[in-house]
Amino acid sequence: MINAASAPVPPPGRYVLFDVDGTLVDAVANQRRVWATWAARYGLDPDAVHAVALRTRPMETFAAVAPDQDPHACLAALHELEDEDVRSGVYGAFDGAAELLTALPPGSWGLVTSNYGHRVRGRFDRTGLPVPPVLVDAASVPEGKPSPVPYLRGAALLGAAAEDCLVIEDAPAGVRSGLRAGMTVWTVNGPAPTEGAHRHFPTLREAAPEILAFATVRP
Repeated sequence: MINAASAPVPPPGRYVLFDVDGTLVDAVANQRRVWATWAARYGLDPDAVHAVALRTRPMETFAAVAPDQDPHACLAALHELEDEDVRSGVYGAFDGAAELLTALPPGSWGLVTSNYGHRVRGRFDRTGLPVPPVLVDAASVPEGKPSPVPYLRGAALLGAAAEDCLVIEDAPAGVRSGLRAGMTVWTVNGPAPTEGAHRHFPTLREAAPEILAFATVRP
């Protein structure tokens, strides 16, 4: 007879992949401030730069807004500003984030972000959020959102089929990324749904019970 305490835990039937900034961590004001400071260094319009940065990874942003500048120098300047924000910026986790992540079955969820892993870990440490083993960041993939590559990479690391994955997002580029990966996509933390999303919740707190149900009910 197998002892229940030592019996192997069956793998999750379904999986959840979370975006980070704007979905789990409220860092919108921080991002805008960092990009505004960066834009000022290069004599660029901060609102125009931020609009591009919301849709692309940093190197792609530099190519679009500062094509005559050294992209590696641009990236170094941005890293300096963002790392300082992780150390001294004021931000927090969205209501319900800590409880939700703690309640999800181990191995059933991961993070897919256009940010960098060390920054995510720093913010999670400061906000008390648990960091999962699966974290797909800007350095992990050759293409960023809205390409399907980041979410497909997350699914692969979890050992999950795309059709068994739920994506939680707040931005149009992330929604398109999840949809192109063949996943279910829900949006949170906004007044209206993003085009293409399968469901929308005004807050993460309202979505949390449904997310937990998705991950704990075997298909």
